[in-house]
Amino acid sequence: MTAPFIDLGVHHKAGGLSDKVALGFTKVLRWCADTFFAQRYGHRAVVLETVAAVPGMVGATINHLTCLRRMCDDRGWIRTLMDEAENERMHLMTFIEVSKPTWFERAVIIGVQWVFYVFFFALYLVSAKTAHRVVGYFEEEAVISYTHYLAEIDEGRSPNVPAPEIARRYWGLPEDATLRDVVLVVRADEAHHRDVNHGFANELAGLPVGAIAKCPPHAELLPNWKKAA
Repeated sequence: MTAPFIDLGVHHKAGGLSDKVALGFTKVLRWCADTFFAQRYGHRAVVLETVAAVPGMVGATINHLTCLRRMCDDRGWIRTLMDEAENERMHLMTFIEVSKPTWFERAVIIGVQWVFYVFFFALYLVSAKTAHRVVGYFEEEAVISYTHYLAEIDEGRSPNVPAPEIARRYWGLPEDATLRDVVLVVRADEAHHRDVNHGFANELAGLPVGAIAKCPPHAELLPNWKKAA
């Protein structure tokens, strides 16, 4: 399978105060990641994908409850956000196999996840537009990080190990797929999430929704009742 082409130069220019706050917050987190992990992109991916899987579930939960209260349609947002959360979780499961996080990193994950979950839940309640913009900027940085990871692999600084079995099954990769193939499809996933969340933020702000990068095909993770049907 070939990863779809993505535009690496996509960046939403911060307009009002909401966008500037979202961008500033993202840059602070990027600085923390750069300081803590340096060039250890595999370990960086494990921690960041744990955080990245939070917004989709938070957004789906709040939109679900909002639609119940207002007795209105969700316009496809709930399923989209849940798919995003699931997709990010599969990124995490893949990079756990690659990087084998230490107990210290697992402790960091627990602390960061709780703090970020509470923060993002509150932010979404106050301003869903800002919350989606934050995720859009997060994903912009993720595309940059995975591009750097590809360079590390291509230049021999990170070993191009065989792709984990879970990644081969999820993205339908061939048996001889490598880590480079995995990073390519993960980066394409992140570009898709980037455009979807900027699009949601634009829609909430009454702005035009731009083009959305293609998402690589992946296996549908069926619920138990469908498997038994």
